[in-house]
Amino acid sequence: MSKDPIELTKMTIYPEDTANKVKSAYISGFQQPVYFGVHGGVKQFYGVEPEVEHPSTLDHIVAAAGG
Repeated sequence: MSKDPIELTKMTIYPEDTANKVKSAYISGFQQPVYFGVHGGVKQFYGVEPEVEHPSTLDHIVAAAGG
């Protein structure tokens, strides 16, 4: 059995709005970016009020682990 990786994910992450904790991630093979940001209690913790709320990085991790 091969121990070589099946898939390597290549992505580039850009800070979109550092004051409001918004980042975009461009994942190879997809044209549209995935956005990360803050919402709910997370935005309260950081003391920011973004124009658009986005799932946090933790939300994405939990969704991936549960999926």
